[in-house]
Amino acid sequence: MTNLLEMKNALRFADGFYRSRLKVAAFANSPSLISGGYRSKACVPSRLKFTCYATLSAVVTKQTPAFDGKEAALLVEELRINFNTGRTKSYEWRISQLQNISRMIDEKERSIAEALHQDLSKPELEAFLAEISNTKSSCMLAIKELKNWMAPETVKTSVTTFPSSAQIVSEPLGVVLVISAWNFPFLLSVEPVIGAIAAGNAVVLKPSEIAPATSSLLAKLFSEYLDESTIRVIEGGVPETTALLDQKWDKIFFTGGARVGRIVMAAAARNLTPVVLELGGKCPALVDSDVNLQVVARRIISGKWACNNGQACIGVDYVITTKDFASKLIDALKTELKTFFGENPLESKDLSRIVNSFHFKRLESMLKENGMADKIVKGGQTSEDKLKISPTILLDVPEACSMMQEEIFGPLLPIITVQKIEDGFQVIRSKAKPLAAYLFTDNKELQKKFVQDVAAGGIGINDTVLHVTVKDLPFGGVGESGIGAYHGKFSYETFSHKKGVLYRSFAGDSDLRYPPYTPKKKMVLKALLSSNIFAAILAFFGFSQDS
Repeated sequence: MTNLLEMKNALRFADGFYRSRLKVAAFANSPSLISGGYRSKACVPSRLKFTCYATLSAVVTKQTPAFDGKEAALLVEELRINFNTGRTKSYEWRISQLQNISRMIDEKERSIAEALHQDLSKPELEAFLAEISNTKSSCMLAIKELKNWMAPETVKTSVTTFPSSAQIVSEPLGVVLVISAWNFPFLLSVEPVIGAIAAGNAVVLKPSEIAPATSSLLAKLFSEYLDESTIRVIEGGVPETTALLDQKWDKIFFTGGARVGRIVMAAAARNLTPVVLELGGKCPALVDSDVNLQVVARRIISGKWACNNGQACIGVDYVITTKDFASKLIDALKTELKTFFGENPLESKDLSRIVNSFHFKRLESMLKENGMADKIVKGGQTSEDKLKISPTILLDVPEACSMMQEEIFGPLLPIITVQKIEDGFQVIRSKAKPLAAYLFTDNKELQKKFVQDVAAGGIGINDTVLHVTVKDLPFGGVGESGIGAYHGKFSYETFSHKKGVLYRSFAGDSDLRYPPYTPKKKMVLKALLSSNIFAAILAFFGFSQDS
């Protein structure tokens, strides 16, 4: 019965979007508009195929008062009216809201950690490092740099506009929508909101209903700490999300999977609304043999199982190494896994659980595919009651299996072997461009070739995941792993419009640009446009440079 209920909810998710007014002509008959299931013929119809699960709704959520299209329209209208007063554009408003977010994180750190544990059994230290600390760091950077970010940027002008000056002025886009994911439900909700507020926008946040404790906490905290006239949280599932997507926004920021990303993009296209899509993909880790095995093993574990138990879009999805080196790497991973999570990882308090039974069964179905049991070299234990799957390593799984065709988003780690490490490049290039790609080697030439030849949203050399903590680096995808980037100043810029402004006086008005167009004017203008001042002077007095 439980499985049937989850199937019904998965199909409800699909129909909620499929029957909504998101049927843009280009996608009207496309199966890519259908979302909400997982790839397993035994569980759902074949039309429901997915590659990322960070926003998948397949659980019954608490009943809340209906939030329909009419209420959504009224909300957007109210926020737009308040935005148009200009209050969010001031430095004082922006800095006060950012300071309130910082204070909120400090004062409610315990509540945030408890919500994350309730939703995902996320260990307290992992919750602090991955979500609370990262969010606070982003907020403090915005507070520190806001005046610099807001300052107009002076640029050079040309001789054709002389005398003049010019600036690039950043202005807020208006009323923006942020739709966040369940796997890092606090970080992925608040960090883009920080960027939107810093840029001076009115914001609606739609947290994931699959992390209900964090969603409820965010709604409560935002109403307590932030300006409700310009910053709102809307809780709910498919109907609420559909109602929001039916409105006209000035930007939509979505974190989740490519399938739902297509739905968001289709909805945005109706109003020519720009989007940022932070999606996912199969993030590879290529491991050479000239490495410190213990360090490599620890860093892969950190970027896989100690990263929300594999439920992370930037987590290591699969490993590539040479046939000769694979056994050594596996032994090192086994040793460090035992050190990290003990003899029985299912009992470890340092390992997050699978978010719900739907995703548990999805991952379990991967392990139960024909012949997969023979590929397991470590782990494979499951506990449906605890929603836990032990860290599982598999060696040389078939390319056609679901584990290699879709984003795993869980604690399963296939290791693919190649004859020589350079062959791994082709394995990576044979798949869609990932959100992140990792390389472990001391070979500088191989590092250079990897950076040049592997297309990915971001790259980490000799580590995993940590590149996203560098605020001067943009974080975002490429191709099917996403559109747009954020973090640090990039968050400010993604929610801003860079407006070009030219300043001129009434002095220096030349008749060269005005009719009647004479040969003399043409000669002078050609000389000016080619930056040949001497020729322009000669032409002005009626002489040719060649004469």
